[in-house]
Amino acid sequence: MKVLVTDPIDDAGLDVLRDAGCAVETGYELEGEALLEAISDADGLIVRSGTEVTAEVLEAADELVIVGRAGIGVDNIDIDAATDEGVIVANAPEGNVRAAAEHTVAMTFAIARSIPQAHARLKDGEWAKSDYLGAELDSKTLGVVGLGRVGQEVAKKLDSLGMDVVAFDPYISEDRAARIGAELVDLEACLERADFLTIHTPLTPETEGMIAENELDLLEDGYLVNVGRGGIVDEDALAAKVEDGTVAGAALDVFAEEPLADDSPLLEHDEIVVTPHLGASTEAAQENVATSTADQVVAALEGEPVANALNAPSIDESAFPRVEPYIEIADTAGKVAAQLLEGRIEEIEVAYEGDIADEDTEFVTASALKGVFEPLEWQVNAVNAPQIAEDRGVDVTESKTRQAEDFQSLVSVTVRNGDDEVAVEGTLFAGDDPRIVRVDGYRVDAIPHGKMVVTRNTDEPGVIGLIGSVMGEYDVNIAGMFNARETHGGEALTVYNVDSQVPDAAKQELNEDDRIIRVDYITLNGH
Repeated sequence: MKVLVTDPIDDAGLDVLRDAGCAVETGYELEGEALLEAISDADGLIVRSGTEVTAEVLEAADELVIVGRAGIGVDNIDIDAATDEGVIVANAPEGNVRAAAEHTVAMTFAIARSIPQAHARLKDGEWAKSDYLGAELDSKTLGVVGLGRVGQEVAKKLDSLGMDVVAFDPYISEDRAARIGAELVDLEACLERADFLTIHTPLTPETEGMIAENELDLLEDGYLVNVGRGGIVDEDALAAKVEDGTVAGAALDVFAEEPLADDSPLLEHDEIVVTPHLGASTEAAQENVATSTADQVVAALEGEPVANALNAPSIDESAFPRVEPYIEIADTAGKVAAQLLEGRIEEIEVAYEGDIADEDTEFVTASALKGVFEPLEWQVNAVNAPQIAEDRGVDVTESKTRQAEDFQSLVSVTVRNGDDEVAVEGTLFAGDDPRIVRVDGYRVDAIPHGKMVVTRNTDEPGVIGLIGSVMGEYDVNIAGMFNARETHGGEALTVYNVDSQVPDAAKQELNEDDRIIRVDYITLNGH
């Protein structure tokens, strides 16, 4: 079996491959036609961030089983194309957690005590002792944005140094946060209370630019540290806030564009410490990443489970045709339920009724979790969603019954936040037509596709007309709708399929009417 390695990895990873009997071929400068030729007979491919694994590359790899990314980010790999070609994509998310956390702590100390600035001046011959009055970390407040693996490790390390830890993460339970010494708060409170703020959230469309001018104003006299992802912090706004004294200082290891441009405003201020993306640059981290990636490549080539596969379903081949339609239903029900529930999700229940209860539904349940977490997690899929739930302290239960009142098979996803819950149920019509058939007990017949609006209102004449008029006023076309009610004159729920995003102004106008209880805009990303 041939494994092509196109970006340098630690020798320990190459040894794992060779010990497993793989023929290892390295080509660290391959590109274009040379890359296409080299990969044509490769069974495995290992890359870092330097090699672009495009659809063209994957199409040329007739024998390829797996692409192993020695690291976390897979922006350089066309995962959809890999899936189309039946190629597993796996990364190594655990290998550099400790290194990134330790670099975060180091950067925190660096700005607290002005270590780089004092070092530079002493090297220039200045004994500037009186110019630097540092801040102690003990009894200060650390704000953590994102309590994933690295965020949790940073919180534990700095909690042990006497810092009070507050954290913003809408998808982790309070119990889980408490176990690592963190108090969960909203983003505004996290910024206002933090003496030091550290960023560990993934870069997604929702988090891009989330720490901008208004947020930095809340971090008054505080310090900002980012060893996570570039693009989350508005760099121009940060430089301006450091210059005018709103923010005391910053330490950054990642940037929106890398390498950092020579004319970046971040380089103009002594109070901003920068390093060239060194978060994972330790000998141990590089060895861990290399061996973890190599282990997964070997597992895939030997037909064994791949621990960190990003796109590989795990289901019996013979059962897949019967289960496959319910994968999309579960995913959609999870997305809808998560977007209808306010507050932090603490529990997820996936229930099966009827014929589907006889099947192996592990992958269907994982797809439901994927739907719940997809608005938050970068690169979440049915393979890693269960681990995400565990990491975030979300309780997951699955139940089955052969009894089904109204349908041959039914999949239900219920999300709870401790006080409230939302249940969304789906089934198949005519064998292959997915539908949402209940939302919180209301019987509906919604087509799970594209963009949806869910309204709750009093059941009285004129309300649906009002909603239609407001939608029309804001050029939102209603493609379909289904209305249900509890009792005559009671509360009603309506699901609308719409052709475009609903502006906030439209939702605000509807909510100002006393007959409207709530308006939710749901996006299913075209599915």
